[in-house]
Amino acid sequence: QVQLVESGGGSVQAGGSLRLSCAIYGNSHSLNCMGWFRRAPGKEREGVAFIDFVDWTGTPTSYVDSVKGRFTISQDNAKNTLYLQMDSLKPEDTAMYYCAADFTARDCSGGDLAFWGQGTQVIVSS
Repeated sequence: QVQLVESGGGSVQAGGSLRLSCAIYGNSHSLNCMGWFRRAPGKEREGVAFIDFVDWTGTPTSYVDSVKGRFTISQDNAKNTLYLQMDSLKPEDTAMYYCAADFTARDCSGGDLAFWGQGTQVIVSS
């Protein structure tokens, strides 16, 4: 069983930055998808950023259009940690952020991943 634990959320002013971390516990060597999702009140869960080792062209990383150029996903295998660096934050980025992973994902951004963290709150004020 894989466990994911997010941290790094908080409250910031618009234009500020946060770095979210996701510690991965368990057998993570064969994971084929890792990523970040978010859900704002009254909205559906949205895929934000992913590292996809299943079906990708050019680069294994991908982002939803609304965060391109502002967010960066990365991983540190030595620390078994996934990161989401968020810069130039906007009020519309306010949401609960979740990391997720899977061993057998067919669609990395599809939201049907096997393992999920508990979430970390991000609040961006004007």
